[in-house]
Amino acid sequence: MKKIGLIMAGLVVVAMAACTSTKVTSSWRANNAQQLQKDNKIMVLALVPQKDRTLRSQMENYTVIELRKKGYNAVSALQTYGPQELGKLTEKQVVQQLQGSDVNQVMTIVMLDRGRERNYVPSYGPYGYGFWPYYSMYYSRMYAPGYYTYNTKYQWEGNLYDLRSGQLLYSVQSKSFDPPTTERMAVLYGHQVVKDMAKQQLINQ
Repeated sequence: MKKIGLIMAGLVVVAMAACTSTKVTSSWRANNAQQLQKDNKIMVLALVPQKDRTLRSQMENYTVIELRKKGYNAVSALQTYGPQELGKLTEKQVVQQLQGSDVNQVMTIVMLDRGRERNYVPSYGPYGYGFWPYYSMYYSRMYAPGYYTYNTKYQWEGNLYDLRSGQLLYSVQSKSFDPPTTERMAVLYGHQVVKDMAKQQLINQ
């Protein structure tokens, strides 16, 4: 029985690790979008609630890191301008400010949704190790109280715009399920999105 318990515990850990992920769910590239030139400057700008400035910094920084690994001149808006809220400026003021920083493309990362999900876990589960182990397991646990687990889900959308033409070049949607930390989520986000950009032939492989 002890061995069975260890096996089940191991399976639970593996299952939890598999469920904790950040992945691209869909993406789109404009038909006339050309592969980005490496001498162009790409500014990464994350839009998250103001109270989550650390998360904003992480999402921008790790996407910048992944783009730089591919040889692109990427920068973080937060590191460039500080916590300034560009949304309070007019469109003309924002464009002038970005052009003043020699930016060619802007990649926005928007948190579309964040929510918590509560799930009830009963004190017993399926066991198929013969009649008596099955019966005794259920007999002892049938009336034992279960417990609740809480999972956090994030939904993101990234858009890449050409600053000169204002054209949307690329859009990507992704989901993060129960990340262990926001930093780990940001690492996986940057990796998955830049990988998808390469798959879409928007940047070099």
